[in-house]
Amino acid sequence: MGALDHFSHIFDCSSRTTRLRKRKQFQTVEIKVRMDCEGCERKVKRAVEEMKGVRSVEVDPKQNKLTVVGYVEPDKVVARVAHRTGKKVEIWPYVPYDVVAHPYAQGVYDRKAPPGYVRKADDPQVYQLARANSTEVRYTTAFSDDNPAACVVM
Repeated sequence: MGALDHFSHIFDCSSRTTRLRKRKQFQTVEIKVRMDCEGCERKVKRAVEEMKGVRSVEVDPKQNKLTVVGYVEPDKVVARVAHRTGKKVEIWPYVPYDVVAHPYAQGVYDRKAPPGYVRKADDPQVYQLARANSTEVRYTTAFSDDNPAACVVM
């Protein structure tokens, strides 16, 4: 082994001793932000467009919804929008109306929700309130127009 081989191991720059970065997931982040006018829309959109990893930004002023697609973390997007705009910002708290078994249960129904949406309930107690027992389901479906064997008396 010569002197060059010895020095080449010492000054080797191709080794993997550098710290590896954790790659961010490609995801869609939906955020609820109150937008009153076109100026608010532009302000919210510009706050997120400049972020590293953002691929597309969509603003829906009727639903007060901001959708960000890219290699971003939801917490950082929320923090950035709140800091840059000074508005109250939260992760989109609604799910489509069809997903929930009982959308008018306490803790799920929200009058402020956009049309076709109800509040997402992560609390297990709310789920038990929203979940109907079998007798309740039997009685509600017995008098339904969708049920072909429904009561004819109605």
